[in-house]
Amino acid sequence: MNEIIPILDKIAFLAFVVATMFGTGLKLTVQQIWQPLRNIRLVVLSLLTNFVLVPLFVYLLLQVIPLNEPVKDGLIIMALASGPPALPKLAQIVKGNLAFSRGLMMMLMFGTVFYMPMVLPLVLEGVEVNSWDIAKPLILMMLTPLGIGLLIKAKYQDIALNLQTITFKISNFGLLLGLGVRLIVHFHEILILLKTGVIFVCAIFIIFSFTVGYLLGGPGIDTQRVLGVGTAQRNFAAALLIGTSNFDDPNVISVIMVTSLLMMVSVLILGKKLPELDQEQGGEIKQFEV
Repeated sequence: MNEIIPILDKIAFLAFVVATMFGTGLKLTVQQIWQPLRNIRLVVLSLLTNFVLVPLFVYLLLQVIPLNEPVKDGLIIMALASGPPALPKLAQIVKGNLAFSRGLMMMLMFGTVFYMPMVLPLVLEGVEVNSWDIAKPLILMMLTPLGIGLLIKAKYQDIALNLQTITFKISNFGLLLGLGVRLIVHFHEILILLKTGVIFVCAIFIIFSFTVGYLLGGPGIDTQRVLGVGTAQRNFAAALLIGTSNFDDPNVISVIMVTSLLMMVSVLILGKKLPELDQEQGGEIKQFEV
């Protein structure tokens, strides 16, 4: 049984990452990606938020709050991993700008592939990580299936449509299997993380990320929502890929999992609350105008 679990873990991980990226490419066209990114101001603010402000905040936060090195490594990896593949779905949940969510997702994904190999070795104290070792799995397992998906979508739309359902099921299967296996294997470590105040740091991480993304995501509330949730929900696939490829300590993976789950729950709660807040604000504005 002990020999089967690591094999299941690798199969689940590969299925989730590759199917997610391949399926993302199958749903998009180059025009859909490029068109929402014509707003240069919004693009610059999105890059600043995800690749400067959030990583810098988390790095400084970890200098103040005492945590062990594996936990710090996991949180820093999450801070540097931007562009969640599920961003269009998250944008739909919070009633955000869907066109902008697609372009933002792709821009941040591409940025992460080149950004993480350069920055991660600089910010992890006492950990030797080769830049190419980080970039290689990101290129092979994220950019390559994404590019193939985009190519199939451009050339064979009927085939792309049929493959979307299959890749969606494989991605979900890989995610659920992987989470199940990791919860079983690392259950003790996850309990320790939850008891040692890591969840408090994760909460600060999420609140800051959403707030700064939301405030800088104008001019419209629909783009504010997208940048807010797109910043708060980091790229779980990229973080998990780096964690499993470069770190042996299970606590690194555990903190990535815990943070990702908290982020997803937070976004789902926001998805229900934001429309209600808009209605309340709208009512207050109308009363004021009267």
